[in-house]
Amino acid sequence: MADLEKSKDELQGEQVDIDHVELKPNSDLMREAFDGENREHELGVWEAAKLHPWACLWAFTMCFTIVMESFDMFLNSSFVALDYFKETYGVAVVGSTEKAIPTRWQSALFQAGQCGAFVGVFLAGPITNRVGYRWTTIIGLILMNATIFISFFAKSLAVLTVGQALEGVPWGFFIANSPAYASEVVPLSLRGACTATLQMSWSIGSIVVSGVTYAYSKQQSDWAWRAPLALQWLFPTPLLILIFLAPESPWWLIRRGRREEALRSIKRLGKENEDEAHQALAMMERTVKIEREQGGNPTLLDLLKGTDLRRTTITCLVYASQNFAGNLIANQATFFFEQAGFSSDRAFQLGLVNSCLQFVANGLSWFVSTYFGRRTVYLWGTATNIVLLMILGVVASIEQNNSTNIAQASLAILISFIFAGTLGPISYTIISETSSIRLRALSTAVGRAAYYVAEIPMIYLASKMLNTTGWNLAGKCGYVWGGTACVCWIMAYFFLPEMKHRSYRETDILFNRKTPARKFKSTVIAVDENE
Repeated sequence: MADLEKSKDELQGEQVDIDHVELKPNSDLMREAFDGENREHELGVWEAAKLHPWACLWAFTMCFTIVMESFDMFLNSSFVALDYFKETYGVAVVGSTEKAIPTRWQSALFQAGQCGAFVGVFLAGPITNRVGYRWTTIIGLILMNATIFISFFAKSLAVLTVGQALEGVPWGFFIANSPAYASEVVPLSLRGACTATLQMSWSIGSIVVSGVTYAYSKQQSDWAWRAPLALQWLFPTPLLILIFLAPESPWWLIRRGRREEALRSIKRLGKENEDEAHQALAMMERTVKIEREQGGNPTLLDLLKGTDLRRTTITCLVYASQNFAGNLIANQATFFFEQAGFSSDRAFQLGLVNSCLQFVANGLSWFVSTYFGRRTVYLWGTATNIVLLMILGVVASIEQNNSTNIAQASLAILISFIFAGTLGPISYTIISETSSIRLRALSTAVGRAAYYVAEIPMIYLASKMLNTTGWNLAGKCGYVWGGTACVCWIMAYFFLPEMKHRSYRETDILFNRKTPARKFKSTVIAVDENE
């Protein structure tokens, strides 16, 4: 302990002192690092939750910022199904007395926020590296409050589209930071459940949107869509206050050399016992030191160097694949139900049911991600949706009647349920665990950028497939998404490693040794190994 206290005194108050910590010669510090990591492995799920309720609260709070992206994403898909919105901004459909929003404007509304978020995720990485997760998120929440005004007061599809694009920029901040922060503030055994909360935030957003748009669906005025837009202001300010009160990630503080602040964060997150707090601190210092020996200050180019290229590829592929296994059906559920033959009123009701069932699936995913491996959940979830998507395509291909309409709606809801319980939440866990500590802020941002690169053209394709002014495929789109989901399954089978129960140090070592994906689970890493 004498050496440890000496190290504390020497490092206190210095911004970059972590670069000068010699961990290997310091036996006391190494022993504390060993004890801290062993404690992480020994801590069970329920015990960890009871000992670290504040860590769970702050992780959930950060993840809840995603509700705003979800809210707006589902809101846009609901607008195109609102009768008064279609009457105001739509065009006549050949052979029908009804109007529809042109495909190009549907796509623009759906894609605008994602384009803004694409910019936001690239801004988030450098900003987070400089000011931390908390202040980056606070900046995003302030921007969110400001940009909602543009959408709310829009009087044309063009201005509404611009407003959505600007709202997307803070979304990028939220989605880049949330999985990284959540994975860094909770114990190892809670990582899966806490990062899975991101998908639950998506479901909460869709439930609120479904309820509000259904309530206003018969409104014959601009308030049919302005009132739901105004409800976005419910979220940023309360979240801003909570995030301001939250502790910064101790991992980020250690990376910046702010050792005493990191120790205070560790204690606020649940390790009030002095010895346990110092053990956790030593474990973090050891991991950060090992990574620093492999490179200096992180840059985007580092994501493409050495073993980090493999980690970046996995992160990007897992994120992008969310768009190819049924997720876009869930995101456009209300419009899909209309195209499947249901009235506008019934389509909104089914959309609300679908959102509520997704929320249930998200709750179940906490247990699934806790007791099953990340790779196992991803592969089985994808395989199940492949089968269901192909069946959806078959049902939509036969002669249509009320029974086939019900079957299509049921299959779409089931596909969304499976996605919300397996693929969706486990993807965030995989992403947060794959990147190295040193590059985490940049890696999660670039991974989400890959998601948007895949999603933006896929949104156009999905709108084209469903729209009556496009290909009007309805459930036949199941063939397309089933085929793309097959590609995702094959890539995951060969390239996705199992990282459940692995500390960040162990994950670093496995990647540095170029361990094959299917051997991650069985490879033993001793607590005293550093490379």
